[in-house]
Amino acid sequence: MEKAAFGAGCFWGVEAAFRKLEGVTATAAGYMGGHTDNPTYKEVCTDATGHAEVVLVEFNPDIVGYDALLDLFWRCHNPTELNRQGPDVGTQYRSAIFTYSAAQQQAAEQSRARLAASGKYSKPVVTDITPAATFFKAEDYHQQYLEKRGLASCHLPG
Repeated sequence: MEKAAFGAGCFWGVEAAFRKLEGVTATAAGYMGGHTDNPTYKEVCTDATGHAEVVLVEFNPDIVGYDALLDLFWRCHNPTELNRQGPDVGTQYRSAIFTYSAAQQQAAEQSRARLAASGKYSKPVVTDITPAATFFKAEDYHQQYLEKRGLASCHLPG
């Protein structure tokens, strides 16, 4: 198994999207990329901890490749919105890819460059790509939030 971590706005819908992908063996909603240990949702929402809401994805690379995870990441949010996604505003909602290897870093950078050159967006792609930091799992009520409530998605683009 391998790990990947993605920030694409509110983690509820992002987690639900990744859980549907064949080859994904586990997901967890949480926080990464900040400067405090063990942040709470309330603290992250103050925009003061520096953390992004992220989904940690464990996947079987024999079934689903990292490039397929990147493709889903780009489809499930607008990577041109700086520190926001739809109605959610703040650095915790930033578009971010946290990489666990040099191969993931290279694949993510190439994928971002292809998207930026594709002409799909009129604004620049602002997605941060950085090495993974410590992952802090979010509170239990955030895990599989939409599934627990019988919802298929929230405000994610097609």
